[in-house]
Amino acid sequence: MINKLKIGNVTLDNNLILAPMAGVTDLPFRLLCKEQGAALCCMEMVSAKGIYYNNKNTESLLTVDERERPVSLQLFGSDPDIMAAMAAKIEHRNFDILDINMGCPVPKVVNNGDGSALMKNPKLAGEIIEKMVKAIDKPVTVKIRKGFDDEHINAVEMAHIAQESGAAAVAVHGRTREQYYSGKADWSIIADVKNAVSIPVIGNGDILDAKDVIAMKEQTNCDGFMIGRGAQGNPWIFHQILHYFETGELIGKPPIEEMIDTMLRHARLQIEFKGDYLGIREMRKHAAWYTAGYKGASKLRGMINDVESYEELEALFHNFLANFK
Repeated sequence: MINKLKIGNVTLDNNLILAPMAGVTDLPFRLLCKEQGAALCCMEMVSAKGIYYNNKNTESLLTVDERERPVSLQLFGSDPDIMAAMAAKIEHRNFDILDINMGCPVPKVVNNGDGSALMKNPKLAGEIIEKMVKAIDKPVTVKIRKGFDDEHINAVEMAHIAQESGAAAVAVHGRTREQYYSGKADWSIIADVKNAVSIPVIGNGDILDAKDVIAMKEQTNCDGFMIGRGAQGNPWIFHQILHYFETGELIGKPPIEEMIDTMLRHARLQIEFKGDYLGIREMRKHAAWYTAGYKGASKLRGMINDVESYEELEALFHNFLANFK
């Protein structure tokens, strides 16, 4: 169930993958997940047009630390020529796999014809994949959804097109674009895709622990497991799952002292990477996620949004820890 996974010419140590999440899977968070056992960390999606127009915010999104490799860099866009040209332009960078986003449900992305809007245009999707595969030597993968909406369930067709166009693997999120992240993920569509193609199929949606990995494997026979929201505030999820398959023991989030130590280290990494102002503000959501499930944390989460410096964050959590005991 947990084994090595080969994607093109890249072999992963196991088949647990950190999903790409905008505003979440930045370099500091990826480093933490890698340390906990994620075999592949997927970066935040990057606009191909942003690279084309030398957008000043794009550079930090493209930054990879050697300690986190192997890494999957994800591009989004809908112009085949620009997508291919930008793939070639950045291929020299130290990422290992190039992923194409065909699943993002956010309106500003979809309204431009990007992300999950490509689920509505399989012909264009195939052209994008084919041109990008020809443009670079690194493996190209595709992330799709079940379909755009309940009337257009076409993940199997899209996976066929991905394979025929040269993609090295496909990740399938078991929700439609219209569902966003609500409701329950439909794993049967992952099984349908797995039965339809020979390239690796990575299942995504509602993986929160080792038992979900077992259930998804039994229901879909997928080759890899992509974890998104289950990792928010819980980079330990990869260790928890690996530990279960090594020992048979189910473990939860760590003691509160370890959680706070990790969260504060995360904050220091954020500040180091993004500066004081942006780093601490981006840590607010992470800090709120980290505290989920700990006694008395709801009151603490209300105070996190007022934190304006690392010192304030540290004092808030040390005070919380003293009262917790």
